[in-house]
Amino acid sequence: MTEPISSLDVIERKRFKPGPSPLDRPIAAPEWTKGKAPHAEAPPTIVLDGLWELAEGGEDAERLGGGAWTDAIPARVPGSVHTALVEAGKLPDPSFGENAPLAKAYSHRTWWYRRTFEAVPGMQAPRLLFDGVSPACEVWLNGRPLGYHNGAFGGPHVELGEPLRKRNELIVKVHPAPLGNEWNVWHQTVVFNCNYGWHYVNLPAVGIWRPVRIRGAAEVEIGPPLVAATSAANAAEGLVDISLDLTGRSDRWSGTLRGTIEPDNFDGPAQTFELRVGESERRRELRIRAAIESPRLWWPLDMGEQPLYRLKLSFAPEGGGLPDSLETTFGIRSIEMAPLPEGSNPERYDWTFVVNGKPFFAKGSGWCTMDALMDFSREKYDHFLTLAAAQHVKLLRAWGGGMPETDDFYDLCDRKGILVMQEWPTCWGSHVHQPADALEETVRLNTLRLRNHPSLVMWGGGNEIGSGLDSASMDMMGRLSVELDGTRPFHLTDPWGGSTHDHIVWNGWTPAYSFDYYANLESVLLGEYGLASAPNLESVRRYMPKEELEQWPPEPGKSFYHHLPAFDTRDEMRILTEFAESFARCDSVEAFVTGTQLAQATSLRHKMEQARTRWPHETGNITYKLNDVYIGVSWATVDWYGAPKMAHYFAQDANSPLAAVVRFGKLNSPEEDQELPVYVLDDNGELDGDWTVRVRAYDPALALVSEKTFPGKGRAPEASRVGSFELKAAPPERAPALIVSELLDEGGSPLYRTFYWLNFDARQGVLMRLPKTSLEVAADDASGTATVVNVGAFPAVGVELYRDSAEPFVAGDNFFWLDPGESKTVSVSETAGVGARGWNA
Repeated sequence: MTEPISSLDVIERKRFKPGPSPLDRPIAAPEWTKGKAPHAEAPPTIVLDGLWELAEGGEDAERLGGGAWTDAIPARVPGSVHTALVEAGKLPDPSFGENAPLAKAYSHRTWWYRRTFEAVPGMQAPRLLFDGVSPACEVWLNGRPLGYHNGAFGGPHVELGEPLRKRNELIVKVHPAPLGNEWNVWHQTVVFNCNYGWHYVNLPAVGIWRPVRIRGAAEVEIGPPLVAATSAANAAEGLVDISLDLTGRSDRWSGTLRGTIEPDNFDGPAQTFELRVGESERRRELRIRAAIESPRLWWPLDMGEQPLYRLKLSFAPEGGGLPDSLETTFGIRSIEMAPLPEGSNPERYDWTFVVNGKPFFAKGSGWCTMDALMDFSREKYDHFLTLAAAQHVKLLRAWGGGMPETDDFYDLCDRKGILVMQEWPTCWGSHVHQPADALEETVRLNTLRLRNHPSLVMWGGGNEIGSGLDSASMDMMGRLSVELDGTRPFHLTDPWGGSTHDHIVWNGWTPAYSFDYYANLESVLLGEYGLASAPNLESVRRYMPKEELEQWPPEPGKSFYHHLPAFDTRDEMRILTEFAESFARCDSVEAFVTGTQLAQATSLRHKMEQARTRWPHETGNITYKLNDVYIGVSWATVDWYGAPKMAHYFAQDANSPLAAVVRFGKLNSPEEDQELPVYVLDDNGELDGDWTVRVRAYDPALALVSEKTFPGKGRAPEASRVGSFELKAAPPERAPALIVSELLDEGGSPLYRTFYWLNFDARQGVLMRLPKTSLEVAADDASGTATVVNVGAFPAVGVELYRDSAEPFVAGDNFFWLDPGESKTVSVSETAGVGARGWNA
């Protein structure tokens, strides 16, 4: 009998030699009853978030002597040293001008935090828990040293060993960020590293950036549970397994474990179990199966709803002692990776994403750590993730230049249906050099913290690791992905095993070649690609000194260059100007913004659409990237302030679940005949009845030069070619400049519309020299919408709703096409002062 071909997933998992997964335990099936039941309270907890004292430097004896810190300023915890300095007026805004180098000096100094607090009654065996201090720290409680800790993503966790006093003093000495070669100095610790000078900012993050608390011990402690459906069949039946550990303070203990499952974000029945547990050892491992009544499956964005359930567990010990209690949310869903149509390959991962038994194309984007100053507020996350959902992003790659993301990030992804590939904070082989204990602690703590989120679909060893894939640290990550979870795949790195990255802009290739290259680039899964662009002009005005804005070209080494990728050390200004000048002569900051944003939108959208037409042989596409760690010219489609760029809106079109797209092999070849394939993309089988795809071509005078319709009926496959649109060779001055593609219902109304520009490189500025039309716009405060009407005689191209405001403005759609006399109503984030403009209006 022929041995089945294994994928790289299977081969690597054998190499890790993992122990059993929590879901390999024998199943206990207690009786479940309908309804809720009372649960005991958790042991008392002292929350230490809020205002602390913060002071710079000084000897240990001075800071620990109990006297006043006369040089102290208030600092918010969670937060960063830099934010505290800005709020105290000690440091100018690090995002403005050339202020980041001033702020960087503070990253490499020692900082002392102090907080006094009172004990609470009934607390036994208190434990001090830090969720994150960057990059390393020492801790004292009431003058007693509690030790040193290295690594930003959890810890120290300290058993205090003695009762608290009535009034207590907690002091934390935060060590300086490592100083040296920014390309690899962060190898000395475990931090998010995209703010160490190789990306967009050289401003290492320092401070107590996550919550701090003291928690009392229970007589029997419930460990973090894992809640999962082990297969698509089990998910459909509502069968979920709860794996957990119970750990007693003594070797002999007994009591009752109670659990309640109820809907978290919808209405439905609750159910409860009770299980008596007795043990003659300190630790007991359990796996409990629940059959959830009338189960509702959790689905990714655009595939269904995102119902979440809440599990509450409590343990009441017999014979006295404090009980324990905890809660977690989960979704009922299965995740698996299936082979490509040609089958598994021992040199490739199985790359087809399958949720609840349904395979789908993974429309994705890269996710960058949101802020170098560690402002990780839920409101800020919500803004960016809402924009990701507007782009129809099903999958975010939280890359190894960043961090294991926060609870708020994952909770919002759960609620929006955005899947996450979570890489550990390693890049380019850094895991070989990073402290092994700190890296393993990061993996352990954060796997336990994140593993119940239905949005989390994959663990990754790090970003672009070209060496050390066979190291002990990588084996540790793979092994723990099984021993602490076992429900998700683990990939050593990306790119690897069939995925690719492609950054031709770094190589300085010519724009015309680059645009065509992206339009034809093929991969199983493209994990990074794109082109940088300037933020919107309103954003540039926020971070640039006025006097520099009025100067063009900008002075090398000044503010504009400081906010370029890698500070222009790789000649980015020349490269970006060449790309921008495919569209506009770069004689002002306004022209540079427009030109670079057009170049970025051109690069991304053609590859995004082409990848979808190749499904199922191409299974996903991950643009680089959605967001930024710092403000400036970058690959992000949404800038650091949260303002969407032009590429955001064209990505929104390119990812639309229902679309009609045209594939282009050559974007700037007017004197060649081309047969352009036309596709209907219908991810969810929405089409019904009669429908038509219509493609129109316009010349630079906005005269219709060609039109073709492609009739259809009923549902189409997810990626269905409906025919070809012919472009005839013509002199550059008469060659088509614009192509409109739309999907019409049986009454002729548009279900989808987008437009393309081509033959632009030889006619610099052609898109801004189209015949003029006129727009009228009216805002409706009650509905939060704006309606724009094309009242002129020509089509309106690139219609944009905008506000002259520093605050980010978001429209439900932008940069769209309006035929003469046509109107469009769009949701807007703010109605006051809304205007409308277009490339020719």
